Amino acid sequence: MRSRNGNGRMDRTENKIVQLPNGSDAPRRLIDVLGDGDYRPHLFGTPKRGDVKAWLKYGHVRLRGQIVSQFDAAVDPGDTVEVNLTRPFPRLTHSRLKIVYEDEDIIVVNKGYGLLSVGTGSARNVDTAYDILKKYVKSEHPDNKIFVVHRLDRDTSGLMMFAKSIEAQTAMQHNWNNMVLARTYVAVTEGVMEQDSGYIRSDLAETSAYEVYSAQNGMGRMAATHYRVLERGGGYTLVEFSLDTGRKNQIRVHAKDLGHPIVGDRKYGAKRSPIHRLALHARTLRFAHPRTRRDMNFELPIPSRFVGLTRHS
Repeated sequence: MRSRNGNGRMDRTENKIVQLPNGSDAPRRLIDVLGDGDYRPHLFGTPKRGDVKAWLKYGHVRLRGQIVSQFDAAVDPGDTVEVNLTRPFPRLTHSRLKIVYEDEDIIVVNKGYGLLSVGTGSARNVDTAYDILKKYVKSEHPDNKIFVVHRLDRDTSGLMMFAKSIEAQTAMQHNWNNMVLARTYVAVTEGVMEQDSGYIRSDLAETSAYEVYSAQNGMGRMAATHYRVLERGGGYTLVEFSLDTGRKNQIRVHAKDLGHPIVGDRKYGAKRSPIHRLALHARTLRFAHPRTRRDMNFELPIPSRFVGLTRHS
């Protein structure tokens, strides 16, 4: 059963949601939180052992926004545990989109390369991350919605965030520079970079053919990128890029300006595509939660195919 509150948002009256307390006496295992362990008082009352097993087996429990089935999963102070008492939570199964974190306000996903973030005029019939998540949230309730916060290029993989309410979207977009605390990307570039680290700043403009470039006349928008070499080898460089700004194609253009275009990026000067994709991955995303202002920090591993390029003899 659901009802709307005064803000127009849907209340999950069939769900029980708790945020674990801080302090040394907080539970350390999921089973203790669910009421079948040693922790007292039980935050979910005193359910029968069979109920707890069923919740876990059939997907009724989410920890930090992820469906979990392990009774001894580790929990930390401040974690959110949610139990749907009436039906399983919906699962998202898609080869190029994985949920990393979900709560009442946001969804953080790992987007695969080749998947559009949102639809464009020239790709109206192509599945996008937005479309996939829209179907996913509506499978739980038809009134649920999803809202775009930012985008990743189609051929860039990695972390991105969507909002589940207009309030969360507005909070992030209207104060983006203060809400987003850190974003880093990892890429493989052509050639061997000599400098271990550096900083590049330029004004970016766009041609009528939608190609972004560093303008010399000061007519573009300022873009600033930090870079740090992680590994060199095989005629390639594994590089970490961090952004002071978030302009379209910023890293790709700045890599080209450095004389080391990103592997697979023929639009911006790459000559080779040994892994048949753009070697650019949004690895970390850190931001203040739009409602609670809690520090949210997510990190993905470096794609093994990226590392393989620099270690190939």
